[in-house]
Amino acid sequence: MQQPARPVIANTIAHTLLRVGVGGVLVAHGSQKLFGWFGGSGVEGTGQAMHAMGFRPGRRNAVLAGWGEAGAGAALILGLATPAAGASAATAMGVAAAVHAPNGFFATEGGMEYPALLSLAATCTVIAGSGPASLDAATGHVFDKPWMRAVALGSIPVVAGIQILGRRKALRADALRAQEQAAGNTES
Repeated sequence: MQQPARPVIANTIAHTLLRVGVGGVLVAHGSQKLFGWFGGSGVEGTGQAMHAMGFRPGRRNAVLAGWGEAGAGAALILGLATPAAGASAATAMGVAAAVHAPNGFFATEGGMEYPALLSLAATCTVIAGSGPASLDAATGHVFDKPWMRAVALGSIPVVAGIQILGRRKALRADALRAQEQAAGNTES
């Protein structure tokens, strides 16, 4: 016996709520980095923190992360260019999850739980698309084609990997420099 189809209206509401909710959280999260809103550090403070975490140059990475979150979040809220917006957000939050991973899973311990969930939710928006209640739908999906979703999905691990590897390289160079300085100080 065939199960009844889910009502289109329920799917549209669920799809829209998820997209808008994730987008709203990302706007707030990125606004902390860009503008210092909601208790954030703004570009200068975030740039210093990014530098200390191994993202060089720190200020540029703070701006990129902030716009990758806030800008992508705003586009998700509107349902505009959803593949690019979702990929940008998924990448930024995936990199953040990698930074938090050494602290374990749970957010209460500084772990990756929160950024990993946001990355997953943003990835789901890439796969699912913008839905019928969106600017993408209103514009005939000009910026939300199936091929764009495939490219966006493929870009997430590539761009995140480049960022993570660059960070690891910078941290290794910092550790080597510190060892050389320590060795130089003991020889004196």
